[in-house]
Amino acid sequence: MSIKIFRKGVCCLKRSNHSRLLGTIFILVFAFMATSITLYSYWYYFLPTRQYINVGDNIASGIDLPGAVIKNVSLKLHSATEMLSVNGNNYREYTCSSDKTLPVALKPGQLEMQFKLFGLLPIHKMMVNVVEPPSVIPGGQSIGVLLHTEGVMVVGEAAVEKDGQTFFPARAAGIAVGDLILKINGAKITSEHQLQELVDKYGKQGKDISLLVKHGNRNKLAKINPILCDKTGRYRIGLFIKNSTAGVGTLTFYEPQTKTYGALGHIIADFESGHKLNPVGGKIVEATVKGIHPGKKGAPGEKLGVFKGKSDIIGNIEKNTTCGIYGKLQHGINNPYYTRTIPVAMRYQVEEAPAEILTVLNGDKIEKFKIEIEDILPAGNQGKCMIIKVTDKKLLNSTGGIIQGMSGSPIIQNGRLVGAVTHVFINDPTKGYGVLAENMLKEANLLNMEQTEKIAG
Repeated sequence: MSIKIFRKGVCCLKRSNHSRLLGTIFILVFAFMATSITLYSYWYYFLPTRQYINVGDNIASGIDLPGAVIKNVSLKLHSATEMLSVNGNNYREYTCSSDKTLPVALKPGQLEMQFKLFGLLPIHKMMVNVVEPPSVIPGGQSIGVLLHTEGVMVVGEAAVEKDGQTFFPARAAGIAVGDLILKINGAKITSEHQLQELVDKYGKQGKDISLLVKHGNRNKLAKINPILCDKTGRYRIGLFIKNSTAGVGTLTFYEPQTKTYGALGHIIADFESGHKLNPVGGKIVEATVKGIHPGKKGAPGEKLGVFKGKSDIIGNIEKNTTCGIYGKLQHGINNPYYTRTIPVAMRYQVEEAPAEILTVLNGDKIEKFKIEIEDILPAGNQGKCMIIKVTDKKLLNSTGGIIQGMSGSPIIQNGRLVGAVTHVFINDPTKGYGVLAENMLKEANLLNMEQTEKIAG
C-alpha cells in the first residue's frame, strides 16, 4: 500500500509541475501578445509613418514611447549616405536601443527608421525627412479672399413648377450637389448668368441641352430637356449654381525668397453644399476690420471686414487645401513685430504651453494676444492638429474668444511659428483648433525633399 501511495504522490507531483509550466508559458504568451497589441495600437494611432526633423536634431525627436516598453524596442536606421552621427562617428546604417544614445542628423536627406520589439519583431516603419530649419515672416494681416472655380458649381436644387407639378430635370439626368458644370452644348461655362441664358435660349428653340459635368474626378455628359417654369416664365433645369466665393481671413506667413504665402489654415468650401472649391483663378486683397461681432456659446462671432479694392491685390491663389490656401505675393508685407524671418517649428518642437497669436481687431493694426496650447493631437488630421484656448483678457473682452475671420492667425511659441488658428468650438468660443505650421509648409512646397539625398534602392 505504501508503494502505491508513493507512486501516486510522484504522479501528482509531476502533474503539478507540468501544470505550473503550462501556466507560466500561458502567462508569458499572454503578456507578449498584450504587449504587442498595445504597441501596435500605439504605433497606429500615435506615431506617423513620415516625420520631418531639422538638421542637428536627434533622429527620434518627438517620438515619445511609453516608459513600460521603451527598453524593449530597438531602432534600425538606414540612409543612402553617412548622415548619422554618434559620439563624433558618422554612419550610414545604425542599430540601437531606443533608450540609449541616438544618432544626430548631420545633413538634409531621408532615412528609414524601423522599430523592432525585443530586437526581433518589426512593429513599425517610419520615413524621416531631415531638412534645414525653415524660416518665414509671420503674417497676422487681414485679407480678403476671392476665389473662382472651374465652370460653375451646383450648390442646391430648385424645383421647376409647370401645370401644378414640380420637376427636377437636372436631378433626373444624374447631376448632384457638388458637381461642376463645365460646358453646355460644347460652349465653355464661365458664370451663372451665362448658363441661365443659354438654358433659356435652347429651351425656347425646343432643343435638348448636353452638359459636360465633372463629378468627383471624372467627367460625364448629361442630356437634359429644359422645362418652362410657370413662376419665372423662363426655361430652367432646376439648379442653384455659383462660380465664386468671397470672405475675410488672416495671412499666416510669407517666405521672402520665393514670395510664397500661406493663409487661413483650412480649406475653402462652398457654404451651401460644403464641397471643396477648386480654384482656376483667385486672389487675395488687403482688408480692414470695421467691427466685431463677439462670439458666445452656440453662436460663433465674426470680424466685419471690408475689402480695400482691386487696386490693393496682394497675391494670387494657386492651391486650396485642408491646411489652407497658398499662392504668390506680388510684394512683401509689413509686420511691426517681425521684420525678419523666424524659424518654423516641426511637430516635435511644439509644446503644450503658453503661446501667442497675431491678428487684427480694428482697421489694419496687427496685435499680439496670449493663448494656451492645451493639447497636441495625434498625427492624421492635417487641419486639426492642436487644441488652443484664448487666455488674453483683452481678446476675450473684445471677441469672446476665437471668431470667424481669425482663421490663419499665426501662432508663435518660443520664437518659432508653430501653427495657425483654424476652427472655433461652437459650445466654447474660448477654445478651438489649430493647424501645425509644418503641415502648412508641406502644402506650400517649402519642405520638399527634391534637393536632398534619397534612400538607396
